[in-house]
Amino acid sequence: MAMRLMRIVEMVTSTDDLTAAMVAVTAELGFEYFALTHHVDVVATSGIALRLHNYPARWADYYDGHALGVSDPVHRASHVTSMGFCWSQMPDMIPLTRADHEILALGREEGIGDGFTVPAHVPGEARGSCSFANQAGRPILPEMLPLAQLAGGFAFEGARRLCSARGHLPDAPRPVLTDRQRDCVMWAARGKGDWEISRILEVSEETVARHIKQACARYGVNKRTLLAIRTLFDGTLTFTDIFGR
Repeated sequence: MAMRLMRIVEMVTSTDDLTAAMVAVTAELGFEYFALTHHVDVVATSGIALRLHNYPARWADYYDGHALGVSDPVHRASHVTSMGFCWSQMPDMIPLTRADHEILALGREEGIGDGFTVPAHVPGEARGSCSFANQAGRPILPEMLPLAQLAGGFAFEGARRLCSARGHLPDAPRPVLTDRQRDCVMWAARGKGDWEISRILEVSEETVARHIKQACARYGVNKRTLLAIRTLFDGTLTFTDIFGR
């Protein structure tokens, strides 16, 4: 069954075909709904981002109208794991705000119950995921979750392949820092000032400032906080670099 699911998503040649295939795969896995999506404001990206789903139209309109692709608690939870997870596990994964609980409640009102999300993170691209969901009150079949994990990974990569072939996921050149620039950005992300960094790296304070300024220019940002976020996002720095083991 796993090999058949893989072949289904590998053989599709259009997003319409993939949507139809995912409807069939979703049903075989014991779910009602699916969503292949980047975690962005889909409306603001004007069609560049990946987004395929079969959610109820009214829920999809509300979701897009409130730009929930960025703040969705399911998406945020997927950023702290590399494995698929049931939505019922989210309180143990991330802090849920009152707004998060309201969003989940609204989803249930529209007939969307528990689900299972497979994270999909590609360096240099917006984070994404493949989610499967059930109707409210319908239990998830635990024995199908390993297959859902595989199917979600195959499906997201298949969607990326189709979108890339049509120019929807442009391969923009990625900024590359020198080793010294990376060192300076890392220490700045740790909260060190230019003078402190100069003492650590045994260079002048002016040299540190120049390296960070050049790093900002390469990323097209003008603040060190944004620079640190961008370098974390594309893998230039890791959380271990900043916070230690």
